[in-house]
Amino acid sequence: MAPIPGSGLAKGLAVTLRTMTKKTVTAQYPDAQPELPPRTRGVIGLFEENCTVCMLCARECPDWCIYIDSHKETVPPAAPGGRERSRNVLDRFAIDFALCMYCGICIEVCPFDALFWSPEFEYAETDIHELTHERDKLREWMWTVPAPPALDPAAEEPKELAAARKAAEKLAAAQPAPSLPAEPSPPADPSRPAEPPAAAEPSAQPDSANPQEGES
Repeated sequence: MAPIPGSGLAKGLAVTLRTMTKKTVTAQYPDAQPELPPRTRGVIGLFEENCTVCMLCARECPDWCIYIDSHKETVPPAAPGGRERSRNVLDRFAIDFALCMYCGICIEVCPFDALFWSPEFEYAETDIHELTHERDKLREWMWTVPAPPALDPAAEEPKELAAARKAAEKLAAAQPAPSLPAEPSPPADPSRPAEPPAAAEPSAQPDSANPQEGES
């Protein structure tokens, strides 16, 4: 069906008429802070304790705005006779927000949850060199990262939790049931006299012990 001539113009004029009757509201920023959605991409915070210097975020960054320096240290063996291990120690972690395009790839590819989005956006500088945030500055942004949303009670249980629960139930079923302790005997009533001990029955004498049988 062919569109009616002038229908697009009529729709545009209808939108204009609707907005003309509404009161204009101006956000008084910076006196009044805007209400940002929970998934706002403001600045990136670094949780340094989770960083293993895997360099995955720096390799996947399309703008090459992440700079990481590290060195290796030898860790003594945990037990006598073990082997020494080497680990990466973070020396520098910086992000140049003058180059960053806020794509969020670095946060998505981080396998150890060391990078997080913060809704803070007020970090403009008069010098472009000040937009390169070192790890100390990135650590400060972690205090502004909002808490994760609550889990949906109707959501499906994660596979990891389901597997761990089944393993725990199988282990509990394989273990023998603990034996119950014997019930203690009731205490004696002091008002009742004590019963005398039962007399022991005489033991049967062997035939050879009777002298009369030998005389006959």
